[in-house]
Amino acid sequence: MSISTAIMLFVAGFLSSAVNAVAGGGTFLTFGAMTLAGLPPIVANATSSIVQFPGYVTSALAYRKEIWADRREVIVLGILSLIGGLAGALILLSLSNPSFRAMVPWLLLAATAIFALGPLLRPRASEDGAPVGPLGMAGQFVTAIYGGFFGAGMGIMMLAVLGLSTGGDYHRVNALKNFLAMVIAAVAIVVFAGGNVVGWLHAAVMIPGGALGGYAGVWLARRVPQALIRGLVVVVGLLLAVYYFVTG
Repeated sequence: MSISTAIMLFVAGFLSSAVNAVAGGGTFLTFGAMTLAGLPPIVANATSSIVQFPGYVTSALAYRKEIWADRREVIVLGILSLIGGLAGALILLSLSNPSFRAMVPWLLLAATAIFALGPLLRPRASEDGAPVGPLGMAGQFVTAIYGGFFGAGMGIMMLAVLGLSTGGDYHRVNALKNFLAMVIAAVAIVVFAGGNVVGWLHAAVMIPGGALGGYAGVWLARRVPQALIRGLVVVVGLLLAVYYFVTG
């Protein structure tokens, strides 16, 4: 790995966590940087799950009181997310790199659209929550499959599904989302590591940058308008989609 590539990956890891702290969408940056570094699409996607995982863990820890208060929902949805994430990761491993590469621009377009519509998909705050019903469980299971297969846009999808099915204030829904994203990423990492599709060197370069970016993101969140960050992430997603359409 050249020094310039290592710097690019470190910066991408930093910006990914910073963007996640402000508006979400950091997966676009890590996936794009790793493909530019020469990793095959499946390896880039799998490695991106590892790079994002520490952020999911710290977010879940920050919401530990809310998660404990909803422990019954957490257990049920956690099991569904584990199974769904496992299925999605296994589906990814069953594909060849050319097959997955053909899907990538369409996945990026879909994820970018979901991300762009995020403010509209996010539920309005309500005072009381409710148990997740069968429809909400089915929605979370499908979202987990998508997350295990291709993580971009997963968080917004979960906020929408959980908000519509269980309600409660935004922090309650966001706490559930953070925990379930951690579960999905964890099981996907185990599958990807076992399938030998992880770029460990690239992950090792990006994770320290991500750790620093998480702290910087808090500073940015207080000073930079989220609409600006969201717009930049949407542009990155569209550029990546165009890149894969043109080079595919």
